[in-house]
Amino acid sequence: MEKIDARTLKDGVLHELRRQVIRLHKRGGTPVQIAQVTDLSDTAVKKIIRLYETGGSAGLKPGRRGRRPGDKRSLSEEQELRLQRLICDKRPEQLKMDFALWNRGAVSQLIEQECGISMPVRTVGHYLKRWGFTPQKPRRVYEQRPEAVQQWLNEQYPEIAKRARTEGGEIHWGDETALVNTDVRGRGFAPKGRTPVAYAPGTRQRLSMIARVINKGCARWQIIDGNFNSDRLSKKIEYCCRL
Repeated sequence: MEKIDARTLKDGVLHELRRQVIRLHKRGGTPVQIAQVTDLSDTAVKKIIRLYETGGSAGLKPGRRGRRPGDKRSLSEEQELRLQRLICDKRPEQLKMDFALWNRGAVSQLIEQECGISMPVRTVGHYLKRWGFTPQKPRRVYEQRPEAVQQWLNEQYPEIAKRARTEGGEIHWGDETALVNTDVRGRGFAPKGRTPVAYAPGTRQRLSMIARVINKGCARWQIIDGNFNSDRLSKKIEYCCRL
C-alpha cells in the first residue's frame, strides 16, 4: 500500500494522525508496526515519537508550514527599517533623485542607492505592501494649520456672521489658485493614513485664478497670466467692493 505523505495533510488531520501514532506507541508498538497500521513511513513515525518525547502533547500540534517570515528576502530587517525611515522622512529630491513622489521606480532606485541591490518594481510593490505603504494622491497644503483654522471658525467667524446679518451684508470666501508647468500629478507611496506632501519649487509658467463665493452660492472668478501680487489683489478687492 502506498504510504501517506504527511506534508499533504491538513493540520487537523495531521494532528489526529500523530495522536494515533502516540497511542500505539504507548501500547508497546514498534515504529515498524505503527507504520504498517497508519500507512506512514518508518521515518515519519520516528519523527512523531521524537516530537512527543521532546514537547509532550503540545509538540504534536502542527507548526506553521512554508518559509519563515523574512526567509529568502533580498533585504535584511535592518535595511528594511532604514528604507522605511528614509521614505517617511525624506523626499526623493532631497536624496538627489529625479522623482517628485515616492513611486515604485523611486523606491527601486533608493534600494539600489542605499543597499546596492537591483530590485524589479514588482518586487518593490510587494515590499511596500508588506510595510503598510499605499499609493496616495497628495492633498494637504504643506503650510496649512488645521488647529488655527478651527480656532478662527470657533472664535472669530460667529461675530462676522452676526455683523453681516445685522448690516445686511454678504460674506465672501475668496482664494487664489494656479496652474504651473511644474505641477505635481500622480500618486506616491506613504504609510497608510499619512498622506504625502508634494513639493514643486521653481515655477516657470503660470496661470492664476482668483475666485470668490458667497454663502448664498453666487460665485465670481477671474484668470490672469502670471502671479497675483499685493497690488493686483488690492485692485481686485476694491473693484469687487464697488459691485
